[in-house]
Amino acid sequence: MPSAPDGSVGAMTADPVHTVFARAAAAAADFRESLPGRRVSAKVGLDEALDRFDSELPEGPTDPNNVIEELMRLAEPGITSSAGPRFFGFVTGGALPAATAADMLAAGWDQCTFNAVLAPAATAVERNAGRWVKDLLGIPQHATAGFVTGAQASNTVGLAAARHHVLARAGHDVATRGLIGAPAVRVVAGAERHATIDASLRLLGLGTDCIEPVATLPNGEMDAADLARVLAEGSAVSSGASERPTIVCLQAGNVNTGAFDDLRAGCDIAHAHDAWGHVDGAFGLWAGASPALRHLVDGVERADSWCLDAHKWLNVPYDSALAICAHPDAQVAAMSYSAAYLTGSEQASYGPGDLVPESSRRARGFAVWAALKELGRDGVADLVDRCCALARRFAEGLTAGGAEIVNDVVINQVLIDFPGRDVDAIAAAVQAGGTCWLGGTTWRGRRLLRVSVSNYATTEADVDMSVAAILKAAAAAHCGIPVPPRS
Repeated sequence: MPSAPDGSVGAMTADPVHTVFARAAAAAADFRESLPGRRVSAKVGLDEALDRFDSELPEGPTDPNNVIEELMRLAEPGITSSAGPRFFGFVTGGALPAATAADMLAAGWDQCTFNAVLAPAATAVERNAGRWVKDLLGIPQHATAGFVTGAQASNTVGLAAARHHVLARAGHDVATRGLIGAPAVRVVAGAERHATIDASLRLLGLGTDCIEPVATLPNGEMDAADLARVLAEGSAVSSGASERPTIVCLQAGNVNTGAFDDLRAGCDIAHAHDAWGHVDGAFGLWAGASPALRHLVDGVERADSWCLDAHKWLNVPYDSALAICAHPDAQVAAMSYSAAYLTGSEQASYGPGDLVPESSRRARGFAVWAALKELGRDGVADLVDRCCALARRFAEGLTAGGAEIVNDVVINQVLIDFPGRDVDAIAAAVQAGGTCWLGGTTWRGRRLLRVSVSNYATTEADVDMSVAAILKAAAAAHCGIPVPPRS
């Protein structure tokens, strides 16, 4: 029974913490063990899920055990097996056992990871996990690493730091004066940048009109020669006296093709024009952990900021990402604040809350630390290499079955076409069948199927089963057979 600080039994003696936690953990473990044989798409859609949860708020309390039992019963048909080995719809990893258990502990510990006074262990684990990530990926150790929700938040933090830095160099303090009267900021980015770059620019008040697009090469990577041209043609202010405040957005891992911009050339060209170099490497930066693929991120250390997801290729639970910045003062200036009541915020060194937009947030670092500890340096490299090998197996199997592979399979992304057939109908049929899950995308005006292999648990057998399911759906589409109903 829980007791009060003085040792007496408190009023909440009936709270069945151990029972309800154990029941939830057992159910979560059962679900994970069922994933290899479980249908991938949910058994019901949104309308049916809404119906299942359509009830009135009870007037009185409900036993926690009953709450969890009812939640599991109501939710189960609407759970997608996105943590399983045959979910290929997005760049979605599974969640490693140690990382998942660490996340359960983080929920139980319930640490508000704002500063070291409030959360000493959570602060320490984020510092250490961040150091491990930087070492693994070849990012300078002096860079700061904030733990955020995902690539959208990570890109926003990186671009906020960039905005602060380039405007300060132009003599404008955006933190106090805002953007009114500020020099116009240029953002130079590839024509195939991820949409979160545009969203971040809207959130930061820069807007998307500031983007100057750079042409891309056949597989989607930025054309470095065109980057140099764009920067040279529009870099000076009208007086010609100085460079305009400029941010260059590079990409490590095109969201469709997996292609990599030339980071070394891109950063060198950016810095030659006094521009900030930001790398959106939400999943592609993990290629730096593989000796066989490290050449794809050559020059990564030259960037000024980096976007990196952990819930993608590192396979930790949602939501988890890192916003890394080579200019700690800029990141802290863009993100931090203090107030008299915030004990510990007056300390000279930065805390976790000084690097991210949120003050109140969970301790994401525990799961990242656990995943890296479970895998080790060699395990992360093997995870990345195996996913890339499985993506190539996908491409080979589908090609043998008559599909057209549209992209060069650089890492874990495969673009698929069945010319003359409705690929969205094929995707819907595959999803309804339940063997695997993939979606569609549009790349260079073509509607295509897109496969992303990111899960540590995916096997060759999973790929072969999925290839067979896709080819079966494609054959049905060719014959005009309608998509079967959800079963």
